[in-house]
Amino acid sequence: MSAPKVPRALYTDFKVFSGTANPALTQEICNSLECPLGEMMIKRFADGETHLQIQENVRGADVFLVQPTCTPVDHHLMELLLLIDAFKRASAERITAVLPYYGYARQDRKDRPRMPISAKLVASLIERAGASRVLALDLHAAQIQGFFDIPVDHLFSAPVMVEYFDGKFDRGELIVVSPDAGGVERARNFAKRLNVPLAIIDKRRTDANVAEVMNIIGDVRGKNCLMVDDLVDTAGTLVKGVEALLDAGAKSVSACATHAVLSGPAVERVCTSPLRELVVSNSIPPGEQARNCSKIRVLSVAPLLARAIQSIHEGGSISTLFN
Repeated sequence: MSAPKVPRALYTDFKVFSGTANPALTQEICNSLECPLGEMMIKRFADGETHLQIQENVRGADVFLVQPTCTPVDHHLMELLLLIDAFKRASAERITAVLPYYGYARQDRKDRPRMPISAKLVASLIERAGASRVLALDLHAAQIQGFFDIPVDHLFSAPVMVEYFDGKFDRGELIVVSPDAGGVERARNFAKRLNVPLAIIDKRRTDANVAEVMNIIGDVRGKNCLMVDDLVDTAGTLVKGVEALLDAGAKSVSACATHAVLSGPAVERVCTSPLRELVVSNSIPPGEQARNCSKIRVLSVAPLLARAIQSIHEGGSISTLFN
């Protein structure tokens, strides 16, 4: 998926900047838009404080700041807030926070006593820092959009993933699988796009990052299964799901997820599991271990984000990106 060519004249007041979280993705976005990457200086003092400066004029500019709040989450979140504040104080006309990955998204509700709603706090911080709008990719919970009082454009990586898997398997032997009840809507969307049936893994989570597979809803016997999720963290849930599907008679199991968090033993678990392939996006930069794993395939969402940025800048609709 490539971004359409845009006349250079449109970039008179159009600037794209990158934090330190994923500069490679931002550069790809700029290449798709044929615009230069904005200049800035970011460094850290000896005590860990972040020090930064915008090194070009942004007065009256339409600024797009690309910064996924991935590991180390707190550092990248603080950097995002400082950059937004810097652009605001430099008199940027509009500041769009482009968040390919929204950290703290899994803490979107108070399900136990005396707990924060961290996803809401992060939204308030971004808004209070001075962001004019947010462009997010595959939020863990769609209701996070309502945590903001500024416009939020919520993109999905589904078009990129579906394009990759379309034609990879015989339609009669393919079935899309949701790894839990909460991801049914996402998996149903994939199944509808690919015109294949849907199955659901019913699981019970016993602790954070720990899940126990209970049973499978749907017939997967003799099928090539495609598990669809928004992120892979420790890969414990993923591997247990793969084993459960194979035990139920599945021919093979592949998986896709937008955000490759891949914490702790995740990559090792994927590499040693019977999983056929794990397809992820570059919303989070893959580590060296992930790049060296033959079972992990990384697809770029830069053209998708570039088209959304272009539409926002021109005041157009981004609904076509969902088709």
